[in-house]
Amino acid sequence: MPFHCSHMMGGNVSLCPALKQLKQEHTPLREQLEQLYRAAREIGEESRIEDWRDALVELKEKAILFEQDLEPHSEREEGVLFPMMAQYIGRESGPIAVMEDEHEQGKKYLQSFIAKIDQATAPVTSEKAKEIGSFMMEAYRILFHHFIKEENVLFPMAERLLSPEEKELLAKQLQAD
Repeated sequence: MPFHCSHMMGGNVSLCPALKQLKQEHTPLREQLEQLYRAAREIGEESRIEDWRDALVELKEKAILFEQDLEPHSEREEGVLFPMMAQYIGRESGPIAVMEDEHEQGKKYLQSFIAKIDQATAPVTSEKAKEIGSFMMEAYRILFHHFIKEENVLFPMAERLLSPEEKELLAKQLQAD
């Protein structure tokens, strides 16, 4: 069963503190992601630059920092929220399966971007630099839309599905991290 946002838009659902925390964690992650995207989009565009390796290495360092910030957030969702929701809606298909797949795909493109830079030998031409940068742009595309789905569909769905006791347990488990 595909996951369609139109079926369950969150509207103005008031989120419990734990879900609000997960949503708020998206703000700095989204800002980092947008900076990475803008930088990746500019890679290979300046024709006077003959070797893009230094610019890519600089961008790689920022991508690694983003990956380090993203990982604990993803672990909180996959390790705490998703299993709680899966009791109600399952995990093999539907929203949870989509969310987990998007986590995996986003990380895969991010890691491929980093690996391609490590494998690149100087000089990195504009064409090669754009090809490498495309992995960062794809990670952005996946994760940007992923955050929107979580905020507009998954978190409001969790607010409706989880009992007050489960929300309290979710809050305690998020604080334990």
